[in-house]
Amino acid sequence: MTNDGPTPSPLLHLPGAVAANGIDAPVAAHYGSFNREQRALVAGEGFVDLSHHDVVRVSGEDRLTWLHSLTTQHLTDLPPRQWTGVLVLSPQGHVEHAFYGYDDGEAFLAHTEPGQGAPLVAFLDRMRFWSKVEVADVTADWALTWRPSSSGEGPYAAYELVPRDQLEAYAAAAGPAAGLWAFEALRIERGEPRLGLDTDHRTIPNEAGWIGPAVHLDKGCYRGQETVARVHTLGRPPRRLTLLHLDGSQEALPTPGAELRLGEKVVGVVGTSARHHELGPIALALVKRNVALDATLEVEGMPAGQEVLVDPEVGLHVRPRLR
Repeated sequence: MTNDGPTPSPLLHLPGAVAANGIDAPVAAHYGSFNREQRALVAGEGFVDLSHHDVVRVSGEDRLTWLHSLTTQHLTDLPPRQWTGVLVLSPQGHVEHAFYGYDDGEAFLAHTEPGQGAPLVAFLDRMRFWSKVEVADVTADWALTWRPSSSGEGPYAAYELVPRDQLEAYAAAAGPAAGLWAFEALRIERGEPRLGLDTDHRTIPNEAGWIGPAVHLDKGCYRGQETVARVHTLGRPPRRLTLLHLDGSQEALPTPGAELRLGEKVVGVVGTSARHHELGPIALALVKRNVALDATLEVEGMPAGQEVLVDPEVGLHVRPRLR
């Protein structure tokens, strides 16, 4: 089945549900108290409805070796149901697609950003040639959730893919429901970027914390590998993903895409932001590598302190608590 556009989640009918905005509008921003919902997630309770994300299925006997040859991830020995991140790069090493999933023994099932399933399927279809694979957008059949009590290992193990017609039954068993605002605060805290929201068309994996979680440095050739290997070996990616701690005295959060300034100079761009129950307002930003780590920056009149996610000097370093 194909994705015919965003359909509001049935979980918007749960008590207290308030819809999110923009591309996230089909799911709930919160169910009455995003602070309480964050605290429940931190305690390992409940789940988040992310059913507006697109889902892609790759089947056929050649699927893992074929995906291995096209992408940044080592997939030929992927254990069953082990979640992993996967990127498709341009010849220049810029990130074109990002998806996250697992193989269930019959197919590789993965989620990507809302609206990105069809472009991903179109790209993969063009690359099939004589490989024994089939690619399909199965968003109409599968719904994404995030559940902190999941028992898997790795940075993406808390995500779950649920048959869409079982989403309400899943919610009843997995509750309490937490909204997107709670989820986004925790995602931003752990330094997990969203493609197209925390990145742009120039982003390379080394800038965004994807070395390791979504890029395997010891696999064979793939498109864009030269850029990744060169920057990793020499260090100093052009920009670095940074966690911003924003001035909490202002009510507004930064506009996605807002300029980040050091004095009069534009030194970066802000992506997603949220209010964390302990840290206060936080955001992800891509900052020029040569900006001092202790410099206080400014976005839309708000002072912003920096917390390192990507080391600007020694290739790439991702904080161990990314999960």
